[in-house]
Amino acid sequence: MTALLDINPLLDELETGLRDVLERRGIENPALIGIRTGGVWVADILNKRLGLKQDFGELDISFYRDDFSRIGLNPTVTPSSLAFDTEGRDIILVDDVIMSGRTIRAAMNEIFDYGRPASIILATLIDLGARELPIQPDVVGKVLELETYQRVKLRGPEPLHIEFQETGQ
Repeated sequence: MTALLDINPLLDELETGLRDVLERRGIENPALIGIRTGGVWVADILNKRLGLKQDFGELDISFYRDDFSRIGLNPTVTPSSLAFDTEGRDIILVDDVIMSGRTIRAAMNEIFDYGRPASIILATLIDLGARELPIQPDVVGKVLELETYQRVKLRGPEPLHIEFQETGQ
């Protein structure tokens, strides 16, 4: 069984939350980075909504994962693409779903390989809790609690939508 969740209120919440954080911290020219794949789709939308003048960056964190030796290489690994210097920049890091925090840790490791940013603001569309690492988003579209047999997946890019699936206990 698959159910859908309306993504537009979540994107509205992310945009509003990011505007608030940027204003509160006095950040006027952030660089936006999306984590492939879903985070890139969300970053594209946020980049337009926030009216940022610079293209957003894309990270493929496959080589930075701490489970790389166990699960192997994803056959669709593509190079990361950052058209800007991260050194001293205020970064908005975007992902679609945060659960354990491990993807975000890997993304931050890769960002630091490009240079030391002034700050990183973490924005996620959905927060599932279940942290294994002490990493918390600054802005969240929606916090969800799923049963162990439930999964959530961002599908897209056109149309971008959120699916809930049941794996069968």
